Amino acid sequence: MTAATLLLAGCGASGDADDGDQRASLTIASAASLADAMGTIAEAFERDHDGVDVQPVVSDGSSTLATQIRAGAPYDVFVSADEPTMAGVAELVGEPLPLATNALVIVVPLGNPGGVRELRDLAGVSTVLCAPEVPCGAASERLLALGGVELRPVSLEQSVRGVLTKVEANAVDAGLVYSTDAAASEAVETIDAAGADRVVNRAVVADVLDSPEPELAAELARFIAGDEGRAVLAELGFGPP
Repeated sequence: MTAATLLLAGCGASGDADDGDQRASLTIASAASLADAMGTIAEAFERDHDGVDVQPVVSDGSSTLATQIRAGAPYDVFVSADEPTMAGVAELVGEPLPLATNALVIVVPLGNPGGVRELRDLAGVSTVLCAPEVPCGAASERLLALGGVELRPVSLEQSVRGVLTKVEANAVDAGLVYSTDAAASEAVETIDAAGADRVVNRAVVADVLDSPEPELAAELARFIAGDEGRAVLAELGFGPP
């Protein structure tokens, strides 16, 4: 479901349930790299909370979601792939809670047609990156600078999934994505990037203060950052916060 659809549908508001009972409705806005995990965690939260519906996760780049929150999008919980993006909406959210860490890797299409072996090879092949305002893009810039690598990307994507999709489609020779996204794809090969352990992003979660269900939103944020939520993240390959 797109953010535009949610804006029209008003998913953050309470809706009618069967038999006329009022059910609370919550919407998680999640960075693309964490969206799959958030879907699983949301299902667990619903099972533990009768009368609560968690809507399909809204997934996009963290910076895009932050812009939507500033514009009044009806989200109840915000999951950002890094702390600086969450800090940009500090006055609109509750206290951010640490979730997990994630590091970058190089991904190439199956068969590695560009012959990429290490980070510096990206300068000589067609490479796609996340845009610099997106957490994975900011991390990519830092990683390339550490390696002394200068390149001109063929495109700058607004989410890590955008980068992964182009590599999966064999539209480019390489890209930089989070290790968890690479591990979830069967259409790419993964190459370790020297220095990636020095530019690790830490994901955080917070409730959105304008939520129509503020107590439940805060409870959901705590649940995501709690033992059950972190167990889901660990199973998907995320590092500890």
